[in-house]
Amino acid sequence: MHAKRLHLLIPFAIPASANASVLLRDLELIALEKLLQRASLVEREAGEDFQRTLPHERWLAREFGLADSSAAPAGADEAPLAAHMLLADGGTPGTATWACIEPVHIQIARDHLVLIDPDALALQPDEAARLLAEARPLVEELGLTLAAPNPLRWYISGAAMGGLVSASPLRASGRSVEIWLPQTTDNPTGNGSRRSPFWMKLQNEVQMAWFEHPVNEAREQRGQLSANSIWLHSQGALAPLKRPFAQVFSNAPAARGLALASQAGGAALPPNLAAALQTDCEPPNTGTARATALLQFDSLTMPFLHQDWYAWREALSALERDWLAPALAALAHGTLDAVTLTLCGETSFATLDTTRADLRKFWRRRTFASILSE
Repeated sequence: MHAKRLHLLIPFAIPASANASVLLRDLELIALEKLLQRASLVEREAGEDFQRTLPHERWLAREFGLADSSAAPAGADEAPLAAHMLLADGGTPGTATWACIEPVHIQIARDHLVLIDPDALALQPDEAARLLAEARPLVEELGLTLAAPNPLRWYISGAAMGGLVSASPLRASGRSVEIWLPQTTDNPTGNGSRRSPFWMKLQNEVQMAWFEHPVNEAREQRGQLSANSIWLHSQGALAPLKRPFAQVFSNAPAARGLALASQAGGAALPPNLAAALQTDCEPPNTGTARATALLQFDSLTMPFLHQDWYAWREALSALERDWLAPALAALAHGTLDAVTLTLCGETSFATLDTTRADLRKFWRRRTFASILSE
């Protein structure tokens, strides 16, 4: 059985309303506009300015039932995805609570420290392995278990972690790290918030161990950013999940891990819509999930975070050409019964659903720009 419904999750598709008119000017988004014009608004979440998770992370956790489970430590945000990321990376989470830690570069600005997004570091697997060898004893001395099935993403678990509130690295990227560093859950927000002593100790010791590490010295000589710190995020444990999708196509470990844990089909994002539509997505137990395929697109993320608006426009145009236009054609021809879009910004998201019958509702006139103010 092939998917008759597609759900497209597109992080960083919604720019700030102040920039939208300029960024969208002269872009030919015929399919996107048509889908939005005829769609029904399913839901919209505004989010909060200092929310520590990204809207697509919260949406995934909620759709799979993770946000409502006991997987998140008390006081944590709504995206406890680390154990599922570990599962996708080939690890064995068991019943423990895990947090993901990533090597990062923290840049010294004039009067504050700024986190650079982990992808910009472009750390190579052999470099990461050498840095991990230096960091491992520091982690284990604190009574923590460390797993590193993926050379660029490491996972820690243990009672010494206590309850921490952390932030997604992509949420904190480009900003002063002060308010985004892990805090204790006894008072995670507000003026009385308290930085986690456990995390401060571990982070400081790793920073000192890496300060003059040969890997970083060689990178600096080549003009590359050094891996001068680590970032902790996404604490959570495995938990019983819903199975809202029969198939999940994504290159992101969180989505792949949720697919594995929910026994949905999981695969990397295919090259085009035709390949996605040909994938057998019958759920393991017939009738336990809709024949809906979820596709997550991350091509807008880096341009958005780096404010490379030319690249962002190019990536949006590519999505229109390669996915949205074929999806609209498949919907019009009856190959698909419905196309659902979840479009995300930095804090907000909107989900809109378009059925084949909706295409005949010519009186609907929603525009892409209107989503910013609905």
